[in-house]
Amino acid sequence: MSATDDVEKAVAAAFREEWGQVVATLIRVTGDWDLAEESAQDAFAQALDRWRRDGIPRRPGAWLTTTARHRALDVLRREAVGAAKLREAAVLARDEGPYDPEYDGEDSGVQDDRLRLIFTCCHPALPIEARVALTLRTLAGLTTPEIARAFIVPEATMAQRLVRAKKKIRNAGIPYRVPPAHLLPERTTGVLGVLYLLFNEGYAASSGADLVRTDLCAEAIRLARLLARLMPDEPETLGLLALLLLHDARRHTRVDAAGELVTLEDQDRSAWDRAEIDEGTALLETALRRGRPGAYQIQAAIAACHTTATTAEDTDWADIAALYGELSRFVPSAVVRLNRAVAVGMSEGADAGLALVADLEREGDLTGYHLLPATRADLLRRSGRTREAAEAYERALELVENDAERRFLQKRLAECRSA
Repeated sequence: MSATDDVEKAVAAAFREEWGQVVATLIRVTGDWDLAEESAQDAFAQALDRWRRDGIPRRPGAWLTTTARHRALDVLRREAVGAAKLREAAVLARDEGPYDPEYDGEDSGVQDDRLRLIFTCCHPALPIEARVALTLRTLAGLTTPEIARAFIVPEATMAQRLVRAKKKIRNAGIPYRVPPAHLLPERTTGVLGVLYLLFNEGYAASSGADLVRTDLCAEAIRLARLLARLMPDEPETLGLLALLLLHDARRHTRVDAAGELVTLEDQDRSAWDRAEIDEGTALLETALRRGRPGAYQIQAAIAACHTTATTAEDTDWADIAALYGELSRFVPSAVVRLNRAVAVGMSEGADAGLALVADLEREGDLTGYHLLPATRADLLRRSGRTREAAEAYERALELVENDAERRFLQKRLAECRSA
């Protein structure tokens, strides 16, 4: 492998691991979201050249943060035509010391810039969709198309939401901080939603070559742990952490050595992470004892049905279908109903599941969502209707964005055509 390849890999790894920290730190010290993102992007671009010349630094995150901060300071100095800009430049100049991950400029007791960033994004003045989208953009470095796919909306719509959210934060003077304890509940829903979608994008990447992005999964779990310590009496924070752990326990078995997707029923259950399963189920039990059920606790209960089943055949699909029915009371979405259709198809027979899928197709809320025709295809395949299944797989292949999922669907399609 050439030195150029080594540097490109190092920069790519640093982007996955450090983007959120770099941007969060720059937002904290500049208060300018666009400048923070632009300066971070410039730092990563500089890294490609500088690291080839000088070598890969021992602490890439510190190098990137310092470089981005210098770039932001240069911009502020060039634009310092008024007193406000001069003050911003002065503040940033005072922060010229070595990057300190333990910085805490507030009395919140929370020293993590990324958690502060989430709470800033999740201010109640912003619409819930904008809160989640903005955090995924700034914290996780997801592109606008990736976020649009996660929300199942057009890219242009998502771009407008992001612009409006940044303007709202700037114009309303929303502070960059974790709010005091009595204000935490009003932001809980948005923060939990951010962490959930962040994990989901890592667990089943909406696009690209890899099905799983372990960096996003790990970051979501890390932040969920921080949140659970911050709000230990909130059952939904415990429920979310339990859900993420129960899913993450199966992460390493979701793809094989060649990077190909492995379905839940074919995964090696002996390779699942028992420590994460035990921790997740214990957290779920603690949350449920609070007597305040919520969407994340119910989803964690569904995940527990899968992870505690000794074999795929032992899975209690009837219980899972009932839990999805309960979940729809909290989250009345078409995606939840699609998941319930799968569970009904497994517990009551493929025809029962197909009837529910047909209802969703008629309603049109999931038009363009590849898992709708993929679910229909799988139920048809299980019922022996391979010709119809092949047609549904072809439709799913027209919509899928992830390469690993595409190869899996192609494999299923070939099996149906040869049957």
